[in-house]
Amino acid sequence: MRKIWNGITEFYRRGDLLLLFLCVVTTLFGIVVIASATRYSGSSRYLIVQSASLLLGVAIYIAVSLLDVEILAEHRELLLAFNVLFLSMLLVWGVGDEVGNRAWLDLPFMPVYIQPAEICKITFVIAMAKTMSNNRSRISSFKSVASVTFQALLMIGLIVVISRDVGSALVFLFIFLVVAYVGGVRAWWFLLAALAAAAVFPLLWKYFFSERQKLRILLIFDATIDPEGTDIRWDTNRSIAMLSGGGISGQGLFKGSMLGAHAIAAQHTDFIFSAIGEELGILGCVFTLLLLSAIVLRCIHVGIKTPNYMNRLICMGIAAMLVFQIMINVGMCIGLMPVIGLTLPFVSYGGSSLITVFLAMGVVSSIHMRPDPESRSPYIQPRY
Repeated sequence: MRKIWNGITEFYRRGDLLLLFLCVVTTLFGIVVIASATRYSGSSRYLIVQSASLLLGVAIYIAVSLLDVEILAEHRELLLAFNVLFLSMLLVWGVGDEVGNRAWLDLPFMPVYIQPAEICKITFVIAMAKTMSNNRSRISSFKSVASVTFQALLMIGLIVVISRDVGSALVFLFIFLVVAYVGGVRAWWFLLAALAAAAVFPLLWKYFFSERQKLRILLIFDATIDPEGTDIRWDTNRSIAMLSGGGISGQGLFKGSMLGAHAIAAQHTDFIFSAIGEELGILGCVFTLLLLSAIVLRCIHVGIKTPNYMNRLICMGIAAMLVFQIMINVGMCIGLMPVIGLTLPFVSYGGSSLITVFLAMGVVSSIHMRPDPESRSPYIQPRY
């Protein structure tokens, strides 16, 4: 008990309490909205799971804050092996959704589903940052770029082939691009990557995208796809209608006229932003985005302030993860992005998703607690 108390005291003195406060406030706001969005079900299960996940998330945030990320990063090979094995478990215990994704683990000893890709995002960021840190003096060399590219393509390939979860694969791709850019990789490597992606995309489109996934992407550009809005366009049309019906200040919490069993199937997860728009209006949407922006900016601030190259990349990678999910989720709700099943961080319902983002924030807090001087780094600062 004394060690636990000492740990809590140490966290209180040096941990990132501001980031924790922002995360808790945003999650509590999300729980209120989830309660409203699921009131038709007559079950308190959603609130119990989300509240329990919040408590567990706070505990994980404190515990991870007390760990030195450098110690974990030193075992990047084990992190990569963990990612491969964890995602491979989907082949045995994977369960999916209506579009054919097998993105969740249904383990016999767990009361809830687990999404391996969520947890693997954090270990992927740490392993990638450590690899780049080891190659700082030659960050744009073929060997260095090939090493981090292999890690990214391995994760993206496993996710696409095993689970067909294109949304999660895109998150990994965005993290990879942002971390590589922040790490100082030369621009011509990004040009080569763009040309390679353009060459490979037709094959991916033909063999790895389901027909429903293709339609979800094409309907953004083709108004002739489901013009009546009875099939593939149903969720998008309902989402836009909910946002429009909320006006400036909304219809009021627990008073949304379109929230119910026959509205959007994922109104408490993927389309939680639409539920906020209907009940709290534009003001509620702006408030949500301000809370999320504050969390992202705090992660970036910690990354900028740390003189440690690897830690800076980790903070930027975690910030990139949040930014991409926010952009895609809000874009889905307003009809500018295809529906690919990405939740709104801290706000959407989902135990594994919530615990994962608290774990990620704990990593940022750990970096905040250890502002190591650059002189302690065994690597050389590259010239730009």
